[in-house]
Amino acid sequence: MDPAVSERGWVPEPITTDPETYIRAALEAASTFDTTLSTREEWLDYLDSWFTPDTRYTSEADQQSSVDDAQVELRTGVVLPQEEWDSLAREDGRVVAKTSGDVIYVAVSDDASGDMSIGTSDVTLTFTRSDGDGGETAYEEPVRVSVQVLCGPASVPTLESAQQAGDCKVVRYFTEPLEP
Repeated sequence: MDPAVSERGWVPEPITTDPETYIRAALEAASTFDTTLSTREEWLDYLDSWFTPDTRYTSEADQQSSVDDAQVELRTGVVLPQEEWDSLAREDGRVVAKTSGDVIYVAVSDDASGDMSIGTSDVTLTFTRSDGDGGETAYEEPVRVSVQVLCGPASVPTLESAQQAGDCKVVRYFTEPLEP
């Protein structure tokens, strides 16, 4: 969506109706950041803009509650905890996430629209830290992650963006990968 966010060390949100393209970007966005270019809260606020309500709930209040709950789940169970962010920040650290392999799909229960998908993929996190002598050290950590997205007319675009209803948006991230 806004390629300038990459200057802050973040993954730009794609404007697409293709679930696989969006799922890959969403999985990478949840672990790509640079502690020298933004705060953890700024990064999380940016990730919040990727969310849309879960349309399986009929009332507006329940839909908003679904977004609020999903954002809490992201902050408490999915992304790097504050203490680890702080440790990485003390060493001018950054993380880049890349999906690899196939996206495996799991059906979304009670989704009459058929517009929701849950995608799971392997993601390699590359942590880079300053070694204190002007150099850097890097290491990789493999993870398997799942995200639920809505790619249909009920998706709510980010305000003041080029997104439109129907473009893919995040419904929720999962603390554990979902497999068929």
